[in-house]
This record gives sequence, C-alpha cells and structure tokens, in this order.
Amino acid sequence: MPDPIHRTYLEAAVGLLRRVADEEGPAIQRAGVAVADRIAEDRLIYVIGPGGHSQIGAEEVFSRAGGLACIWAFIDDGFYLGHGSGRSMRIERTPGYARALLAGVDFEPGDLLIIVNAYGINSATIDSALYAKERGMRSIGVTSIANQRGLPQGHPSRHPSGQDLCDLVDIVVDTKMPLGDAVLGIDGVSEKVGPVSTMLNAYAVNAIMLEAIAELARRGIEAPVWRSSNSPGGDEANVAIHERYGTRVPNL
Repeated sequence: MPDPIHRTYLEAAVGLLRRVADEEGPAIQRAGVAVADRIAEDRLIYVIGPGGHSQIGAEEVFSRAGGLACIWAFIDDGFYLGHGSGRSMRIERTPGYARALLAGVDFEPGDLLIIVNAYGINSATIDSALYAKERGMRSIGVTSIANQRGLPQGHPSRHPSGQDLCDLVDIVVDTKMPLGDAVLGIDGVSEKVGPVSTMLNAYAVNAIMLEAIAELARRGIEAPVWRSSNSPGGDEANVAIHERYGTRVPNL
C-alpha cells in the first residue's frame, strides 16, 4: 500500500531542507558572519520579503522568541495577502514600489539588507537589490536559483530588466525550491500540489541568524535575543531589549 500523501510530502520537504543544509552551508555561514559583523558595530539588520508569502520570511525573524532583537523587518500592507491576493501580486509586480518603501529609511553605507523571495524575479525584489547597491549596502538573497533560471524572459512576473536576484546580491542562499513551488503529483489532479517555499525560506533565514549568534559568541559578544513573552519571566527579560531597540525599530 503506498504511503499516505502527507508522508510523501514530508519526505520531499525534508529532502529539500537537507539539501539546503548540505549544499548551502558555506553560504549560510558567510551570511551569518555578515550579520554578526553589523551587530558587532551596533547596526540593525534589515529584512524584506517582497511578496505575499515571501513576506512571511521577514516576519519569521522579527520580534521572534529565540531570535535576534536588532531586526528591522519591512512588514508592508501592500504585500499583505489579507488585503487581497490579487492586490498583493499587482503591487509586488509594480516597478518603484519597493524603492519607495526602502527610501523611508536612512540607511548608511555598509548596512545589510536581507531579501527573502522564493521566486527572485518580481519588480519589488529586483528593485530592493538594486536600491541596496545604489546605497552602498551589502545584500543577502534567500531565494531559489532554479526558479529564476527556469522562468523565461518576458514572463509578466519579471522585473522590466529581466534580472535575477541571485545575480544582484553579495551572498545568495539557494533554497532549492523547484520551479513552481509545489513538489507532488497526484493521479487525477492536473496541477502539482504541496508548496515548500515558506518552510525553505524560514529555515534558511533562521539558519543565517543562528550562525550570526554563534559567531558573535565566539567573539565574546552576547547577541540580543528575545525570550518568549509566553514563558516564565518573558516580559521581564525583554524589558532591556525594548529599552535598547524600541526607539530604533519603529514597528516593535
């Protein structure tokens, strides 16, 4: 008797996660060092997920128990699916939108922007990477190279320049998401099912942050880490973090 489909899905997802860990380990470690370098200089780490589900990648590392407190995440209503998935898609395809969003921040040369987007081709994603270059920032892309290379030029999702995120960032962490996101076929169902992009993005971006925390510890620096407010003493433990970052990160 064949395995239940949920088991097949689990095996496919775990296989991709293992590929990220095994094949992208050096890139994840380099990204972690880049994050650690900025934290050691008391800089914030900027994260944007330019797209409906990709924005979850930015939310994943923002104000997160066990995660870094020095994160400025762009949680944007324009990308938010709760205001309509069609609206979100149109906005992520609009040239200039991400530039306007990022222009509201007084970045300094050498600041770090992490761009989380599974597909790596829409206007908001490419504009984010180009803007970072123009401002003298460093950038990390969490994205699927296979999707970028597999999607033809002229596709309506693409930035007018036709560029790929993986070619524009300083460090790329390839999430191994296959073209189209879904990984399973079911007899009698015309479309593939079982999306994996969100879990791959979440693993990759959390792995980067963990490497940064470990790198700082090796330097004798304790990273600012949130404790869960739903655990004993959580609120009290986070008071000092709020005092340190509450005026620097506007959406805390």
